[in-house]
Parts: sequence; C-alpha cells; structure tokens
Amino acid sequence: MLARAMKPPGAYKIAGRQRSFEGCLEPSVRSARRIERILGSLRSQILEGGRDRVRLRRVFKDPREVYRLELEVPELACQRITLLDREALERLLSAEDVRALVGRSAFAG
Repeated sequence: MLARAMKPPGAYKIAGRQRSFEGCLEPSVRSARRIERILGSLRSQILEGGRDRVRLRRVFKDPREVYRLELEVPELACQRITLLDREALERLLSAEDVRALVGRSAFAG
C-alpha cells in the first residue's frame, strides 16, 4: 500500500491569496491597502450601475467632512452605503468616468 502525501495542518487555499499575510504589515500599510480595495470596488460598482443608481450627499461638515455614498444594487435587492471622508471621495472621483456619473453636487452642499 502506498502512502499518500498529506497536507500539513493549516495549509488552506486562502493562504495563496495576496492579502493572506497582511497581518504582518504595519497598520498604516494595511489601512492604505484596505482603502484602495474599497475604492476599487466602489468604482467598479458605480461604472456597472450608471448614474441612476448612485446618490451622494454630505453628512457632516465639522470637524471633518463626511460623505454618504449610496449605490442601489437591484440584482441583489439591496443598497450599498459607504461613508467616505473628503480625501477618499476625491480619490474615488479622480477617474473621469466615475466623476461623470456621480457629479460634483456633494461638494457644493
């Protein structure tokens, strides 16, 4: 009888992912990567959904500007609601195609 090679405990498929060892990184680096993943996900959903599915409004002005971004996702029968500070919103709107769909209405009010 031949012995089969066994996987060592803890050898899961998730370990092959790019983010699997982020716990070893500095907290500021982990935070920056997380923000980029969130903004990338928001960009793709905005571009898929179009203008009619996006609402943006300012929630707070002082002590820090906070914006509420609502995305309707009818295929999942839900809304994705994300709170962003001004810096993150500007990074999200840096792409022209996203800016054209969302507009600059939130900066005015």
